[in-house]
Amino acid sequence: MRLASLHVVRRYGPVGGMERYVWELTRALAAAGYPVTVLCERNYAPAPAGVAVHELGEIARRPRWLALLRFSRRVARWLREHPQPGAVIHSHERLDVHHVTTFHGPPFATVRERPWWRRASLRVAMQLWLERRELCGPGMRAVVPNSPLIAGQLLHYYPQVRERLTAPIPPGVEAGPPRPERAVPADGGVIGFVGKEWKRKGLEQAVAVVAELRRSRPRAELWVVGPTPEELTARFSGWQGGYRLLGWSSDFSVYSQLDLLLHPARAEPYGMVIAEAMAAAVPVVISDRCGIASDVAAEAGEVLPLEVPLADWVAACERQLARESPSPRFERSWNQVAAEQAAVYRERAGDLPGS
Repeated sequence: MRLASLHVVRRYGPVGGMERYVWELTRALAAAGYPVTVLCERNYAPAPAGVAVHELGEIARRPRWLALLRFSRRVARWLREHPQPGAVIHSHERLDVHHVTTFHGPPFATVRERPWWRRASLRVAMQLWLERRELCGPGMRAVVPNSPLIAGQLLHYYPQVRERLTAPIPPGVEAGPPRPERAVPADGGVIGFVGKEWKRKGLEQAVAVVAELRRSRPRAELWVVGPTPEELTARFSGWQGGYRLLGWSSDFSVYSQLDLLLHPARAEPYGMVIAEAMAAAVPVVISDRCGIASDVAAEAGEVLPLEVPLADWVAACERQLARESPSPRFERSWNQVAAEQAAVYRERAGDLPGS
């Protein structure tokens, strides 16, 4: 049985990490023959074949909690006026009328670890209320984390969702051109750092690691993709060459030019740039704070605790640059993601009225 699904996301289209996940998932479900409808504030791309898109109109972005509340009310009103018997309502936002919800990032409840004066506000109280409402509503059938890391956080902060929590369904990855097999010069190598949110993703640590690595590999270079060069010039004021600030690029061609991806993130719900690098057969050295860490095989690179000494990071990079065997290409298609999600629909929501 191919259950119909109605996905709810504020911005529909490949315009962000979470938004691309929804766009690719709905496209793959429709291509597999599942009836798919999308409710959104605004549609940012031509609707994929087989996907019916309904726009509800844009809402002021701030304050965020109020925007989320207003959007959820519009969704509830639309559903009252346009009943969807038998359809699985799949939320990617803070709703209270859904059967399935996907968590694309860490729960807001991590705020509980902060000092009390960071938690004593209307904004925090409303965000916590919206999150609890999303997870614990009476119609909820399944909570889908996008990585084991997010699954663990959900269980920690909301142990009552254990029975609703499914196995993680990570995003798919598009395979760009593969890195050609080549030997890295003993005194060089191109180490890449990719990510706009460079502080959270650990650029300062990456700079320190490569600076130390250049003592033994003086021709090694750090290529930074994501932030504007103007943001980072001061970070390299003491360098005499050995780096490139490339700005943002939406294609995958840079990966095939790298010899290593370095990603010592402080917090990374999944890590699409890591998946993209591995899909291009580029070895990786990443922190254990990345949701994709469990998918990094020993043949593909190394996962280090963020707290280990700098020398350990340098040694891991040295091992990957000196490796003699090529890194395997990581594969995960959006068709596979859609099949896993459809299985959740059948197992958790296959008995909806009208289905």
